[in-house]
Amino acid sequence: MMLEEFNSAARTAIVTVLRPCIDVQRWINEIADARPYETVQDLTDRARLAASPFTDPEIEAALAHHPRIGERAAGPSTEASLSRTEQAAVDPSDETVATALADGNHAYEEKFGRVFLIRAAGRSSRDILDALNERLAHSEAEEKPIVAQQLREIAILRLKGAVTP
Repeated sequence: MMLEEFNSAARTAIVTVLRPCIDVQRWINEIADARPYETVQDLTDRARLAASPFTDPEIEAALAHHPRIGERAAGPSTEASLSRTEQAAVDPSDETVATALADGNHAYEEKFGRVFLIRAAGRSSRDILDALNERLAHSEAEEKPIVAQQLREIAILRLKGAVTP
């Protein structure tokens, strides 16, 4: 969607564009209500501001929509399609890494009670596995801001893909 169209579209259409970026209603409302934007940079700046900070309940709700790293999101939804694209470099044919990611995902969920979240776009399977192993050593207090930052990065990346100059 072009920025001009984003600025002039009905609110329901904007919600449809924003929800796959991150399903946090407050964030969606703040971005939709601040229209019009002069540039995509203004839009992404506003999105970053709206995402800083996400509350704990917003993070938990948003994480409910994220598949595990290394698992392909199923279905025709925009969010599933975005996830598949973002994880394109995660190679399921490398059985050693795939097994380590699955084991790491399980260990992370056991320790933190939520899915492991990382901006996967542009990262290899090995990079993601290294980050997962590093983050497994964190305490909840250390991990919490990292999860929020990763969620912001994913939301902004998706927004930039959805709205063009």
